[in-house]
Amino acid sequence: MSGIGEEYSSTHGYYDDYQLSNVIVSPCNNASTFGIVFLPTVYCLVFILSFIGNGLVVCVLVKHRKQTNLTDICLFNLALADLLFALTLPLHTHYAVIGEWVFGDFVCCVSKVSHAIGFFGSVFFIMVMTLDRYVVILHPLTGGWYRTLGAGVAITVSVWTLSLTVSLPALIFSKVTNETYGKACRYAPENNFWNTYQLFADNILGLALPLMVMAGCYSRIIPKLVTMKSAKKYRVVRLIITIMVTFFLFWTPYNIYLVLEYLKNEGVFVDTECTLDSSLKLANVLTVALAYTHCCLNPFLYAFVGQRFAKRVLQLLRSWIPSGLLPHFAYVSESSSRRSSVMSRSSEVVSTFIK
Repeated sequence: MSGIGEEYSSTHGYYDDYQLSNVIVSPCNNASTFGIVFLPTVYCLVFILSFIGNGLVVCVLVKHRKQTNLTDICLFNLALADLLFALTLPLHTHYAVIGEWVFGDFVCCVSKVSHAIGFFGSVFFIMVMTLDRYVVILHPLTGGWYRTLGAGVAITVSVWTLSLTVSLPALIFSKVTNETYGKACRYAPENNFWNTYQLFADNILGLALPLMVMAGCYSRIIPKLVTMKSAKKYRVVRLIITIMVTFFLFWTPYNIYLVLEYLKNEGVFVDTECTLDSSLKLANVLTVALAYTHCCLNPFLYAFVGQRFAKRVLQLLRSWIPSGLLPHFAYVSESSSRRSSVMSRSSEVVSTFIK
């Protein structure tokens, strides 16, 4: 790959983190070969798995749109956000392998803003689903007034508008630039204010706020669930803990990297022997790969774990795939899912998580 003499850009974050030229071209970096091979491989896997998983969610919800509720609306939009996030990866995989951006200014701008909107949209819809679960569990009798189709549409429009607003810098400042190794697609703001804004958006809106919402809501939900008379309650508690731990473990390392990289570029750290620079670039490769994998997991954390949704997925697959090619469990009688048609109030509330 060309571009060995390029300096590392200080404008780094969710808008710019998939540029391998930012990771492997510094004279200080000793992880170039690893990065060139590793990140494009991860991008391809993330794209394929995200396309399959989130695509199935979208198809199932579209097919059963007449039975849509607020949970389904949020699942649908979460899947769309993850798809929007992942669909930019083939472009940047090509960019990483070739070593030069060949798609022009318009595609560069679209890819950056799509990437940013997809990320923030995914995070914001996760927060909406968390708050909805909080209201359903803690205030089941008084909090259901907003769970209508009209309210769901209004929430959807609001979340996508907020995601676009937060991502506007990517739309305004992304462009193709001429570098020593060729053309690059960069997020290149005109002053340092937008670098600081980006760091704030990435870490506060993209990590700290959703973690606070999940921790606050689930810390109240779990004790309530434990007191309910439902055989599924401990399964739900495990799912809640898995959701929180997964989000924290997959995104926190990359956000820590962003803060350290920002501080280095601001001159807080002095790196005379390239040790810090090399370590940060290797950390970038590893933490980006870990963070991007999260969009592949959302369908399993929020959709496929539900018995009703899983049944719908199997029905859809049976209509697409010839008989005999699916595993045996896909043809098991659906009677097991209908054995209990009468549920207590506790079971109905619990099923909000795994319906």
